[in-house]
Amino acid sequence: MPARKRPGPAEATVAIRILLDGLAGDRDLSEIAAELAPSHPRNDTFPGEVFLRVAADGLGWCGASRADPVPLEGMRERFLAGYSFRGRERSKLQYAILAAAAISGGAEPDLLDEVAWWQTDDFWQYAMYAAVAFIGMAADRAGVPVSQVCRELGNTGPASRPAAGTGEA
Repeated sequence: MPARKRPGPAEATVAIRILLDGLAGDRDLSEIAAELAPSHPRNDTFPGEVFLRVAADGLGWCGASRADPVPLEGMRERFLAGYSFRGRERSKLQYAILAAAAISGGAEPDLLDEVAWWQTDDFWQYAMYAAVAFIGMAADRAGVPVSQVCRELGNTGPASRPAAGTGEA
């Protein structure tokens, strides 16, 4: 059996577009996730690493920095209010949020080492939740609608999000 090709920039652009357009259109996250699910290769971090970069872009968009940080406390309750995360789910979401913050600060998290112990193939979903939360936080901080943040992040294009050095989990 030939080796499967890892998703590239074109697939990343499509995944970003589905996420940002869905959020801008106020679609339910479960609908967005269902549309994205076919793009996720089994046992792979894609499109999770792409969504972490979108989340990091959201932090940059609202001007978060060491000098002017955004509080992570209460983020889940404020920006993912309709979703409950318990036990390991909570830890997975926390990892995705902290990984996005690390990327925003210039660090490259070791996704494969982390998600391998999860023994589930759902990293991409938690990265999507992190992106949603950071986009919501950016909109809240700037006092603008989520749709505006999504439009502006979408206009920057995938060139501003270099591909992560990740792969199969």
